Amino acid sequence: MSILSIATSGLSAASLRVSAAASNIANVNTTGPLPASGGSSTPASSGIAPTFPAAYVPLRVDQVSQSNGSTPGGTVATVSTVSPSYTAQSDPGAPFANQDGLVAAPNVDLASEFAELATAKYSFIANAKVIQAYAETEDTLLDIKA
Repeated sequence: MSILSIATSGLSAASLRVSAAASNIANVNTTGPLPASGGSSTPASSGIAPTFPAAYVPLRVDQVSQSNGSTPGGTVATVSTVSPSYTAQSDPGAPFANQDGLVAAPNVDLASEFAELATAKYSFIANAKVIQAYAETEDTLLDIKA
């Protein structure tokens, strides 16, 4: 692989990390009914139980080295869901709380998400510097030839 494709794969992975972490942080308080509760603990007066959207399912980025035959280089990042995706949280005032007053809250650790953002930031900077150094070296090489 070329230096540019390796650095570009790193930039893409860092961008994906930022996107997933930002989504998790933005939706940290998006709760929903516990999956076992069926959506509502009390049926509506018409006999039809209201349905509520499920809790936000947090995302994570898995990153592995990319290898093309005997020439390793670059990285591949994929997005998957966190497992378990929710934790039971007490919120008896929620209309979708079960009989115990519990709702499903996203399994998001804010400290980990901010660490992901910092990791992505420095990874992005490092890969951008590689591209910058490559461009400067190439310019210098062209000046020598001319």
